[in-house]
Amino acid sequence: MILMTTRPVTRRNAVLGITAAAATLARPSVLRAQSAGRVVVVGGGFGGAACARALKHADAKLQVTLIEPNKLFTSCPFSNEVIAGLRDIEAQQFGYDKLAAEDITVLIQAATRIDPQERNIATSDGAKLIYDRLVLSPGIDFHFEALPGYDDTASEKMPHAWKAGAQTLLLRRQLEAMADGGTVAIAIPANPSRCPPAPYERASLIAHYLKTEKPRSKVLILDAKDNFSQQRLFEKAWKELYGDMIERVALSQGGRVTSVDASAKTIVTEFGNYTPDVANIIPPQRAGRIAEIAGAADATGWCPIDPVTFESKLAPNIHVIGDACLGGGIPKSAAAASAQGKACAAAIVNLLAGRAPQAPRLTGVCYNTVAPGYGFSLAGNYQPKGDIFAEVEGGATSPLDALPELRAREAAKAERWFQTITADTFG
Repeated sequence: MILMTTRPVTRRNAVLGITAAAATLARPSVLRAQSAGRVVVVGGGFGGAACARALKHADAKLQVTLIEPNKLFTSCPFSNEVIAGLRDIEAQQFGYDKLAAEDITVLIQAATRIDPQERNIATSDGAKLIYDRLVLSPGIDFHFEALPGYDDTASEKMPHAWKAGAQTLLLRRQLEAMADGGTVAIAIPANPSRCPPAPYERASLIAHYLKTEKPRSKVLILDAKDNFSQQRLFEKAWKELYGDMIERVALSQGGRVTSVDASAKTIVTEFGNYTPDVANIIPPQRAGRIAEIAGAADATGWCPIDPVTFESKLAPNIHVIGDACLGGGIPKSAAAASAQGKACAAAIVNLLAGRAPQAPRLTGVCYNTVAPGYGFSLAGNYQPKGDIFAEVEGGATSPLDALPELRAREAAKAERWFQTITADTFG
């Protein structure tokens, strides 16, 4: 989980302080030309909701519309704790009433078509909205073609739980139903991927559940990478807390999953097959489907952007934030999406006013929890360099040999971070 803030390089980001009073929860068919700028945001996760609120806080006169197909947003950060039985799913769910109360029009619909030339967007109920600027924050979709045998149907037997909600609870139920002495396999894809440290946090918390409830069981990690973020910290924690309960097969050891057979619950790798009792398959990913429909995704499946404004390199008057964009060194995470949403809002306000946007500086810290009361962190700073975000000096990580008191403090900070970012995003 990654906590990030955003600041312009030369001055404080003007996305704080203004709160509109009127509540709007509506379904307009067309937004007609008005004197105020019209900004439509697609996707009500950490990036899109933060961007919509920041736009209204920066300029209350803006007409801001948020399009999101779900009435409740279910957070991926801390969902690993739901899987491990440490948290209820309700603690992960947030609505949009506070955004509507700030005079943001919230449409509970799916975006279905975008015309960048005409600057309009259609929704699943037949509505058409005109915009001056469009922000896409669609998160990820799965690149099923890259993993033969895996699709939505297969995920009902071998859950990914990489989009929080029903899949999170399915994986939890499977763990609860597994007999003591069973094996839980986690298939981890290559980068780019949503929140790169999160699969290893998941392995840790599943191991905690098994150690507590089913101590003869084990966790098998099948990894398409040789190295991963905060690897030494994770491996030290695994040894201290779980002994030999967690086994990791890296890329060079044949750990990359090449296909699955859901009917037999078999995972195929380059060097052998596995048939675990519970299979958590995290497939390769790409930008959410609406980004492709808008013409903002390239051959990689992700969206190239101008890192100063988050404008698409491929589609005019469209900005892309969060997991869907090609961000360079900045990770795909909830907190990165939130920070990008605020920076994008500041850029849009300047562009609509005819002012030059300021280059953002994104600063954040990544928290990972490997057991209750045991956490660690990695801080980083990012700013535009060429066509991407590059990490700059000033980062720091938790010491490898920290005392238990520090690990406990960082676990508590992770919980406070979650409370802060969800309040900041959803009210």
